[in-house]
Amino acid sequence: MIGKALKYMRKTQNLKQDVLAKQLGTSQQNLSRYENEQRIISFDTIENIAHNCGYEIYFINNITNDKFKVEDLKRKDI
Repeated sequence: MIGKALKYMRKTQNLKQDVLAKQLGTSQQNLSRYENEQRIISFDTIENIAHNCGYEIYFINNITNDKFKVEDLKRKDI
């Protein structure tokens, strides 16, 4: 579920994977693997992605932000 939250945050900011990856100092492939939950992601990286997308880290755990709904996590197109 973290991968979908990361993807959601990136897409709400209209960031392409390669642009965000460059900001994070990683490759587009790594970011894709994080979003698809094919690679283990550290807390620091999650925090860095959230920060670069304009979100606080608690957003992922609590899912209490008005901009983010549980239904969005279940959507396939996000």
